[in-house]
Amino acid sequence: MQNDISKFQISPELKKLFDSADTVKTIKKGANLFSEGQIADKLYIIRSGKIQVGKLSPDGRELALRICNRGDIVGELSLYSEDVKYILNAKAIEDSEVAIIHKTQLEESLLLNSGLAIEFMKLMNDFFRRDQTRFRDLVLHGKKGALFSTLIRLSNSYGKKQEDDSIYIDIALTNQELANFCGTSRESVNRMLNDLKRNDIISMIKGRIIIHDLDYLRTEINCENCPVVLCSIH
Repeated sequence: MQNDISKFQISPELKKLFDSADTVKTIKKGANLFSEGQIADKLYIIRSGKIQVGKLSPDGRELALRICNRGDIVGELSLYSEDVKYILNAKAIEDSEVAIIHKTQLEESLLLNSGLAIEFMKLMNDFFRRDQTRFRDLVLHGKKGALFSTLIRLSNSYGKKQEDDSIYIDIALTNQELANFCGTSRESVNRMLNDLKRNDIISMIKGRIIIHDLDYLRTEINCENCPVVLCSIH
């Protein structure tokens, strides 16, 4: 299931505003779209490729929060405030192209249309709630819970149901990349994945994960069945 702007059921007016962004930037794989501490004066809409959003800890460890795809919005933005800075990092994990909406342009459009402003605030609130649920899972459920939560979110974002009811995760992630989403080490993720494979909860084929028992993962973390829009890796 692809999670993009259309999934949030935005109005034609808001879609028109996003589509009006005519400045396009190309980002090579591995390059930063923006970095923590830079002035947050732009909002980005992904036209192609994938952008990973996350944060670096003081000791240099990376915590990945989401992978954004075509149609997704990137760049936390506080409108009508001066010198707001990004609190997260965004880097391309494959060659990407983004459209740019400048903060001043967005502010002017929202001032002229109160209905549009309310809808935009609701959209941003959904994005913030999605990140908050990620932090909640990391804090409340420990390393194992963080991995299980990540696998559930991957199934919601990239899962393809198979004839035997297993779920094929159609994105290749290294164990280090999975570890970044869990806020733990690659070695810990290796051990937990091996345990899941031994118990036939998951299997691996050519770098892709297949989940055979999603209910087990949900039960282990007392899954609250949050809306898919909040329980995703995007």
